[in-house]
Amino acid sequence: MRALTWQGIEDVSVETVPDPTIEQPTDAIVRVTSTAICGSDLHLYKVLAPYLKPGDILGHEFMGVVEEVGSDAAGSLAVGDRVVVPFNISCGTCWMCTHGYFAQCETTQNRDQNRGASLFGYTSMYGAVPGGQAEYVRVPFADFGPVKLPAEGPDERYLYLSDILPTAWQGVEFADVPAGGTLLVLGAGPVGLLAVSSAIHRGVGRVFCADLVPERLAAAEARGAEIIDLTTVDNLGDAIRGLTGGRGVDGALDAVGMEAHGNPVAEKIIGAASRLPKPLARKAVDSVGIDRLDALHSAFDAVRRGGTVSVSGVYGGAADPMPLGDMFDKGLTIRMGQCHVKRWTDDLLALVASDDDVLGVESLATHRVGLEEAPAMYRTFQRKEDDCIKVVLTP
Repeated sequence: MRALTWQGIEDVSVETVPDPTIEQPTDAIVRVTSTAICGSDLHLYKVLAPYLKPGDILGHEFMGVVEEVGSDAAGSLAVGDRVVVPFNISCGTCWMCTHGYFAQCETTQNRDQNRGASLFGYTSMYGAVPGGQAEYVRVPFADFGPVKLPAEGPDERYLYLSDILPTAWQGVEFADVPAGGTLLVLGAGPVGLLAVSSAIHRGVGRVFCADLVPERLAAAEARGAEIIDLTTVDNLGDAIRGLTGGRGVDGALDAVGMEAHGNPVAEKIIGAASRLPKPLARKAVDSVGIDRLDALHSAFDAVRRGGTVSVSGVYGGAADPMPLGDMFDKGLTIRMGQCHVKRWTDDLLALVASDDDVLGVESLATHRVGLEEAPAMYRTFQRKEDDCIKVVLTP
């Protein structure tokens, strides 16, 4: 089969690799009909290179049709079922899963790396499981994970149930904004845009969205956000307080993560760390602050006293400096982590399957290309060229 593989820093290619096979009775093989490039994939493209090896298959947002089912998954799936697959691999029966913490599944947990549940296509830190930017994928724990879909309807109604839609939804949920309250979304990438739509749908009174890319700000405004162009303000916190009677927002959602703009010195340090020999580079990630923290620190500044900061953006550093004095004095609540996808599946599936595209999932993608064009689209997406916001690939 053909699959998108990591070959080196900012170097991916589509190669012919062996077809996946059933390895465990709970496995299934899914023929991919649509897959997407996620903002988190861009971290693998550069910053998290020390945890990859040439030939690793990337991608964790995918959907398709079941081609083969293991004996223990046959009661849950059948050949021909149309499914979307959550990016975190969860057993559904351990203590964490039964309490709704699917991203912390104890069965697939990567204890040797001190990490949570395994993820598709996301480095040796998270199980080194081959990903979904491919023609076929082996899906472990297929007796629980895959979500069966209606046979009809465009893929993009359902594709984002794999990651970015529940991630955005959880981010809004974790921000704990009261009805009619205020929310700041930092970053108007795919998760940020879906967070804007989710927040408005859920009854948040005012949704602000901050970014510095014109086409992303325009997309956020089209979804109902009050936009803040970061190239025109000296301090985001001051700008937000000016819009909220001096108080700040009830909740702030960081939808950016470790590669935020705003600190060129940190950017150079991160770039240098990723190019160290792998053992040294892993040590840097595991014990040094490697993240660019402008978005996160802005969230702490912009939220009101007693407010909540929700973190959906991915961070990797183990020693990032935090303004703990200010955070403590303001009495902030911080909620973060990988999305517990299946906690939100039932509600979101009902929403995206409705006649009206209330969350704007079909209008999110800006680029739709074949799998063979994936390497070029990684470059375009990373550089934010050609008004690129979201890329969907068709194997």
